[in-house]
Amino acid sequence: MTTRHPGTALAQDMAEQPDALAGLLARRGEIAQALAARRRAPLAGVLLVARGSSDNAATYGRYVLEAATGRPAALSANSLFTRYGCATDLAGWLVVGISQSGATPEIAEVVARTAVLGAFTVALTNDPASPLAEAADAVVSLGAGVERAVPATKTYTTTLLALALLAEVLGAAPWPAGTLEGIPDAVAALLEDRGGLDRAVAQLGSAGSSVHLGGGYLYCAALESALKMRETALSPVDGYADLDFLHGPIAAVDHRTAAVCHVGTGPTRSDALALIARLTEKGATVVGVGNGLSGLALAPLALPAFPESLAAIPHAIRGQQVAVGVALARGLDPDSPAGLTKVTRT
Repeated sequence: MTTRHPGTALAQDMAEQPDALAGLLARRGEIAQALAARRRAPLAGVLLVARGSSDNAATYGRYVLEAATGRPAALSANSLFTRYGCATDLAGWLVVGISQSGATPEIAEVVARTAVLGAFTVALTNDPASPLAEAADAVVSLGAGVERAVPATKTYTTTLLALALLAEVLGAAPWPAGTLEGIPDAVAALLEDRGGLDRAVAQLGSAGSSVHLGGGYLYCAALESALKMRETALSPVDGYADLDFLHGPIAAVDHRTAAVCHVGTGPTRSDALALIARLTEKGATVVGVGNGLSGLALAPLALPAFPESLAAIPHAIRGQQVAVGVALARGLDPDSPAGLTKVTRT
């Protein structure tokens, strides 16, 4: 796909996120109804099946669904089912297949196999008539509309919200009642807020490569912002959990390193601030995504105030803005990254 002006399609997709999120919230009753059969039976655990940006969303789902249900949540090792013929006993388990297109054969196959193994299966997809939807016992349609650009933006943030809605349906969600209703307006305001973006883009654009870091509920933000930089700006970047980064990778940090640190407001904040201090001592340039970071990060990017358990959504928006800015600064078209298509048929 090409556009007259590079980034036009991606900018349009990003701008439609508030409406897409509001539309999904308006259908929360449908989600509760789709999960009614699952709620009547004891839950053994949750298995999340995904690839690509959907896998980053599943990382968030792992945190939020385990916190809400009090039962283990895990990411599927897909090849155990598709290549090794694994026959895990999944009686009592909820399997959530996540594919924005719903057309990735591997995800539909794993969901179908886990159903045979006793799981109740749910598809999270933007296409309720897709192969993934057909393979599942229940479907949660993202309803984000057509996504014009290759990189996922509005389908990614609606997937995060869908997982939050599943958490509310299945258990005790880790945020105050009514908090979700404020997300669309907060995202709309954030999309208009360019404070600090130009400086962050300049720092990351000149760095060439970067590391993206986050902990707890924001680990997915580090993974997704790194993926967006790879997809759109063609940067050789990596995403790490804050504490994993300390177990080896930090040794390679020096004055040539640019680090994007996703900083929350909850229990992981102290870890993130300590990591920023270590990075600064080693001469790295730090772009901080979060609040209260002035003086700590060279280019702080502020966010709306949200519980850390829901902050993955605004953090994803900041990651999108930065990645698109760096791509355009390098003369690239973030709508159609070289070698990528909307559906990867694994």
